[in-house]
Amino acid sequence: MSKKTIKDIEVNGKKVLVRADFNVPQDETGAITDDTRIRAALPTIKNLLERGAKVILCSHLGRPKGGFEEKYSLKPVAKRLNELLGGKVAMAADVIGEDAKRCVAALKGGEAVLLENVRFHKEEEKNAPEFSKELAAFAETYVNDAFGTAHRAHSSTAGVTEFLSVAVAGFLIEKELEIMGGALDNPKRPFVAILGGAKVSDKIELIKNLISKVDCLLIGGAMAYTFIKSQGGNIGSSKVENDKLKLAAELVLLAKEKNVELLLPVDDVATTEFSNDAPRKTVNSFNIPDGWMGLDIGPETCKLYAEKVAGAGCVVWNGPMGVFEMPNFAAGTRAVAEALAASNAVTIIGGGDSAAAVEQMGFADKMTHISTGGGASLEFLQGLVLPGVACLNDR
Repeated sequence: MSKKTIKDIEVNGKKVLVRADFNVPQDETGAITDDTRIRAALPTIKNLLERGAKVILCSHLGRPKGGFEEKYSLKPVAKRLNELLGGKVAMAADVIGEDAKRCVAALKGGEAVLLENVRFHKEEEKNAPEFSKELAAFAETYVNDAFGTAHRAHSSTAGVTEFLSVAVAGFLIEKELEIMGGALDNPKRPFVAILGGAKVSDKIELIKNLISKVDCLLIGGAMAYTFIKSQGGNIGSSKVENDKLKLAAELVLLAKEKNVELLLPVDDVATTEFSNDAPRKTVNSFNIPDGWMGLDIGPETCKLYAEKVAGAGCVVWNGPMGVFEMPNFAAGTRAVAEALAASNAVTIIGGGDSAAAVEQMGFADKMTHISTGGGASLEFLQGLVLPGVACLNDR
């Protein structure tokens, strides 16, 4: 961890702008359906409050069109924060307007205010200097604890650091960087990566980066069919990226050159249409009948992948093994989750759909680390620089 954190700075009596990730799912009534991200921010917020800081919280929620929209208000987040923190958080009616200024001015040490959704200003996503400057004017110190948006160079994630000389990481970003960075730089061996999801094109850089680091790479999800077809397999009407066949073949060769074991599914659960209730059967992955499409890895592949996980020292998993949203095609994803939960390896779930699957299936507490950032964890595992981390003070 080469960046300073809140442990490295004095905060008593100081105004501290904290960028959190409160982009939480809600139902039609606006009630929060999963408060994981709110709870993930609590260690940092509590630490600052206990040390006498005047905490100014900011976050985005959803994709408003650059103006106030009630359904994207952070009011439900403020309500949940107060339930978790015993009523220490005021809620501003705007972001940089008169009410926000009044709320910030009224803060005492050990109190917090939550500003409205920063994306109610279109300047936020443009990283506009004027908006960054106004946000920064509230505080003397900046803390980024929003790993989920650290791959975006927005005003509240990067721009404010042009106007605040003290800019450090919160505990959540520190944890994300230490665990995932540790896995990439000094993993326990054998190091196994499991990659799924729909498209090879989404994971090209990730696969290239991991091939130079892992001992074994397990491929699942729809992207497996592009690899299988590139190796001469018949994939029926399974999803395929025909323009990526050459690339997939090259990645298989690269793995061989690097002495990395790259495993593709040996069997699949296939069906005739994209529906949970369509007829289904287990087929050989390299010989899927015409008119049939694979929607999940099969039982033999589940067994094979589980054996690789059982012998691993460290496992990184990004992307489901099939269409896990449909119960009849969730067995492969479940088998991988079960294998990770039962292993003695360091197990890291790289956000996104695999994190959702692990949570839904009840294995979350058995994992070493579940990343809070889908896109950010993907970019970090690819070896890319995250703007929201790069801008923080070095140790």
